Amino acid sequence: MQILTFTSLFPNSADRTFGVFIYQRMAHVDKRSGNKVHVVAPVPYLPSWLKSTHRGAMARIPRVEQIGELTVYHPRYLLLPKVSLAFHGLLIFLGSFLLVRRLHKKIGFNCIDAHYVYPDGFAAVLLGRSLGIPVVVSARGTDISLFPSFRLIRPLIHWTLRRAAGVVGVCEALKNATINLGAPPDKACAIGNGIDLDRFEPVNRIEARRKLGMPEDAEVILSVGNLIPVKGYQVLIPAIAQLVRDHPKIRLYIVGEGRFRAKLEAQASREGISDRIFFVGRRANEDLKDWYSAADVSCLASSREGWANVLLESMACGTPVVATCVWGTPEVIVSPELGVLVEQSKESITEGLRQALLKQWNRRALVEYAAAHTWDIVAGEVESFLESRIAAQRLLTSEWGER
Repeated sequence: MQILTFTSLFPNSADRTFGVFIYQRMAHVDKRSGNKVHVVAPVPYLPSWLKSTHRGAMARIPRVEQIGELTVYHPRYLLLPKVSLAFHGLLIFLGSFLLVRRLHKKIGFNCIDAHYVYPDGFAAVLLGRSLGIPVVVSARGTDISLFPSFRLIRPLIHWTLRRAAGVVGVCEALKNATINLGAPPDKACAIGNGIDLDRFEPVNRIEARRKLGMPEDAEVILSVGNLIPVKGYQVLIPAIAQLVRDHPKIRLYIVGEGRFRAKLEAQASREGISDRIFFVGRRANEDLKDWYSAADVSCLASSREGWANVLLESMACGTPVVATCVWGTPEVIVSPELGVLVEQSKESITEGLRQALLKQWNRRALVEYAAAHTWDIVAGEVESFLESRIAAQRLLTSEWGER
């Protein structure tokens, strides 16, 4: 298959960690015999008069670059933050059309694999209808759990799901939500994210702590994710403050960066635990195994998640997880032997972390569970679904032609 992966959520030279889970999925599809993946990842063009800390970084991204084994094209589209949300998908389509048409004439795509139902999937369906290419859209989280609540966006999501040749949810909960929003049930499936066992494997805990400068006798909680409200750090920090009373050696290491950092640092100070919480910034994906391995427990306190990669990443390193019971998370933590599911409240997270710190975990079982969810397995499922939707579209086109 000649596959066009179309998404604005993809690693680039300015941020190698951005959308790395989409890169992993499609890089493994590309490795399968007979497949070739080409990536178009639109980049917003921000006018020079618009004050934005992102403008310089975006401008430095080249028009074409190589990310791993994949060639990535970066067409520009106009973006006015907080103004053009309802037109976002249309602007991406307009900014990408000429490039995609040129590539299609040269390559002949069998399908478009789009990620994020809106705005990317909406733009991809417009491209597919313009060029006669079937489109499969993947729902990944906020595009289905939040965006449909916006009055002007919901009809566009409904239109996209109805007209796509196929719809993938990264968990059963998201798949069912897409069906409720208009995706035909016979065109929808659930395919979770995977794990790269070359990047994530157990490292000796003491050696990892020495490497990272952690006390060897500390009780270490790790949380990995962007510093934004949806990740729930504002609830996790008071839970750590509560635990300090009975766990005087506890420490929380937060790996990630974002606009919420200053507020979280101030909150830690108000709670009187600035010396227990460490904001270590963003770290390369391939370096995370040291952080997971050094931790006693990792924690995900999100209010929304599709299929959180950090869950399998932690397990692959032999570290159990305490996570909020939202969307796809219960589909990953399917047993109490893998982790603890909690509500997003200080009391529930505190108790979940307390249980996890006191429990004797079978870390080998955690690693074995993660090993059953590799990207190779995911790539096979993706390949089969794309082939089935291409075949169904051909049959439908043939039937219409006969009429």
